[in-house]
Amino acid sequence: MDAIWISEKYGIVIFDLVEGDVCDDRSQIKDEVFYKIRSKLGQYPKLNIKREFAVSMNVITYAPAVHSRNDDIFSDINLLPEIERIEDWDHPELFSNVLSVIQSVVNLKEETKRDILVPGSRGDKILTLEKTLANLDGQQERAVVEYRDGPQRIRGLAGSGKTIVLALKAAYLHVLHPEWDICVTFNTRSLKEQFKKLISKFCANQAGDTPNWEKIKIIHAWGGVKSEGVYSEVCKEHGLEFFDLSKARNSKILNRANELEFDYVCKKANEEIRGRDKDGFKKMYDVILIDEAQDLPESFLQLCFNVLGTPKRIIYAYDELQNLNKGESLQSPLDIFGVEAQDTILKKCYRNSRPLLVTAHALGFGIYREGGMVQFFDRPQLWQELGYSEKNGLQLNPGANVCLLRTNDNSPLYLQQHSTIEDILIFKKFDTIDQQSKWIAREIENNIKNEELKYSDIVVINPNAITTKKEITSIRSILQGIGISSHIAGEIDSDIFFQEKSITFTGINRAKGNESAMVYIINAQDCYSNEKLEDNKSLLKKRNILFTAITRSKAWVRVCGIGERMDKLIEEYEKVKAHNFELNFSYPTSQEIQEMNLIHRDFSSEESAKISSDVGAMSDTLDVIRRIKQGDAFIEDYPEELQIFLKKIIHDQENNKTD
Repeated sequence: MDAIWISEKYGIVIFDLVEGDVCDDRSQIKDEVFYKIRSKLGQYPKLNIKREFAVSMNVITYAPAVHSRNDDIFSDINLLPEIERIEDWDHPELFSNVLSVIQSVVNLKEETKRDILVPGSRGDKILTLEKTLANLDGQQERAVVEYRDGPQRIRGLAGSGKTIVLALKAAYLHVLHPEWDICVTFNTRSLKEQFKKLISKFCANQAGDTPNWEKIKIIHAWGGVKSEGVYSEVCKEHGLEFFDLSKARNSKILNRANELEFDYVCKKANEEIRGRDKDGFKKMYDVILIDEAQDLPESFLQLCFNVLGTPKRIIYAYDELQNLNKGESLQSPLDIFGVEAQDTILKKCYRNSRPLLVTAHALGFGIYREGGMVQFFDRPQLWQELGYSEKNGLQLNPGANVCLLRTNDNSPLYLQQHSTIEDILIFKKFDTIDQQSKWIAREIENNIKNEELKYSDIVVINPNAITTKKEITSIRSILQGIGISSHIAGEIDSDIFFQEKSITFTGINRAKGNESAMVYIINAQDCYSNEKLEDNKSLLKKRNILFTAITRSKAWVRVCGIGERMDKLIEEYEKVKAHNFELNFSYPTSQEIQEMNLIHRDFSSEESAKISSDVGAMSDTLDVIRRIKQGDAFIEDYPEELQIFLKKIIHDQENNKTD
C-alpha cells in the first residue's frame, strides 16, 4: 500500500498514489490491494459479525499531476468530495480492533490462560486489563516506522512501550531490509526472550514468515566467554583480549578506580582499535538497537557506533530515572557521537496507573522528602516530555509554587479503575524482618489460593541485588512450607525471569524490563536513605531503585520495610496521597538545581541556533519575552546573566498589564 487511512466514520480508505503525469487503468492494482487487505483482516474473528466481514473498505486513486481526468482518478480538486460520498461505516466500534491488526500488534502480548471462578477477583481484574486492546499511539508508531541514516534516540518513562517499540522497529527494518545485519542489545539478560518473542510475532504478522536469525541477532551488551555479547563479539572480530567482570576488576589501573568495569573495558577496546590506525574499526552491523541505555556507559554506545557501517544507524532507548549504575545522566548525542540524533519522546504510560507513576516520581525525585529534593531536571520542558502539565497554567519559574499533574491522555483511566487507591498501593512498616517475611508469605498464599492470581502475576523485589539471596530466604522458606514453590530470577539460567508454577524473587537489576500484576518490595527502608553513606549519588541510586521497583507493576504494589526509616518513607508517601497524586512544590532556583543531581535536557542544533539568535538580537526583546510567555522558550534556556533581566521585564509587564 502507498497510504492507508483508518477512520471511525469511513472505515478503511486505501490510497493508490500515482506520482507521474500519466495514469493508466488502475482497476487491477486497486482490486489486488483491496483483496489482500480484506484477506488479512478477515482472519480475525473480532472483525466479522455473524460470519460477515464487518469492515468498510474503499480504494481511491490519487494522481495530482495527471491532467486528463476520469471517474476513477482524483486530485486535490475532487478528492474530498469523493471521500464524503463514502457511506458511513456501520461498525465504528471495531475501529480499535482494525487499527491493532493493521499495526501488526494484535497478537504481540500473550494472554495468560485463566480459569476465573470468582467475578471481581484479582485474577478477573487482570484478565480484563490484558484483554484491553492496546494499539500503538502516534508517538510509538512514528518511533517504529521512522528512521534516518544516523543516530536515533527514544526517550520515555517506565511503561511507555520503549522495549516494544525497539522490538517492532528491529523487526520492521528486518522485513524491509532482509539483507541487513541487525543487532538488538540490552543490559538485563532476561530481556532476550522478550525481544525474541516480540520480533518473531511481528515478522509473522507483517511478512508471514519467521525472522532470519542469521541476520538479526539478539545479544547481551557485555557477553561472556561462552555467550554472545556486543563487546565480546567486537573483541573476537578485532583480535582483542576479552575481559569478563572478574578480569576487568583485577585489571583496572589506579587512576581509573572510580570507573565502572564495563565502562573500563569498552574504553579500552575503543582506544586499542583506534590506536592501530584511523580505519581500525571493522563494520559488523548495519543497524544496532540498544535498550536500557541509561544503564550502559557512553563508551559502549561509542563502541557500537564505531562498528557500524556507513551510515551510522544506532537507535537507543532509555529512561533516566531507571539509572541504577551511574550518578549522572547521558550526554547529548552530539557529545557522545559527534553528530545529532533524531529524537523521539514517549510520554504516555500504558503499564502503571496514575497513582503508581506519580508516587514513583515523587519518591524518585524526593518531591516531599524532609531533607529536600534528591534530583531535578535542568530544563522545565522535561516535565512536559514526561507527560506532566501545570494544573493552574503557570510558568515553571524559579520560586513559583507549581502543581504538576498527569492527564487521562498520558495516564489512561482504565489502568486505575479496577481497584481502589488504598488497594492499588500499600506501604507497610514492620518491626522485624520476621514480621515482614510472614506477612508477605501470607499475602502471596492468599493471592494464589483465594484471589485467582497466577504464580507469574507475582514478583518479590529486593532493592540490593548483592544481598537478595540472603534477604529472601525466610519468605521462601515459609512459602515452601505451605506448598508454594519459588525461584531466584536468573540463578539457573540468566536469560529466564519467570518460571512455571513458581513465584519470582529478584534483585532490582534483573527486575528491570519486566512487569507483573502484583509487586512486593521488601526492605524499602534502604531506599529512604543510606545510614552509612549519605552522599548525593548514593541517595540518588537508592531513589532510582525505588522508582524502578514500583514501576514494575501493572496493577498493585506492596512497599514493605522495617524501622524508623520506613516510617519516614511512609510519611513521604502520605504527602503524595494527600496532594491527590499531584506534584506540588516550589520550583527551585538555578543555583538550587545546580546543587542537585541533574537530569539533563540537551538542545538540538535548531534550538541552540534559535537561542543564540535571541541572545544576539536582544534589541528585539519583546519577541523573546513573547516566546517565553507562550511557552515556546523558558527563561532558564538563556545565559544566567540575562535571566534576571528577563524576569524583571516579565514581572513589570504582568504588574502593569502591558504586553
